[in-house]
Amino acid sequence: MVSFELVAQTWRAGERRAAGLSPDQTTAVDRVVDGLVAELRRRLGSTFTVDELVALYDADISWCLDLAYAIAPGAPWAWDPRVTTDAAFARYVREAQDFAGGRRLDPDG
Repeated sequence: MVSFELVAQTWRAGERRAAGLSPDQTTAVDRVVDGLVAELRRRLGSTFTVDELVALYDADISWCLDLAYAIAPGAPWAWDPRVTTDAAFARYVREAQDFAGGRRLDPDG
């Protein structure tokens, strides 16, 4: 499994890419990110760990492209997983039970 530290950098880069888009692109990207977060919540529930989220990301994220296309079929810039998928995972990791203050919590205290 890929390390959290590695994917966290990737996810944060996705957030930066999303934030750097032009205003006319932001609406579609925001809709896709919201939809992906909702699907992550459906797949993992409201109680999950960082490792569970990383495992889902590492296993298969092809469903993210399918969902992005379904949500914003006329906005190909919103299909880029380096933007929408990574931004969605970056947002959702903040809800992990072992993540707070912008970092993963040490399980040993």
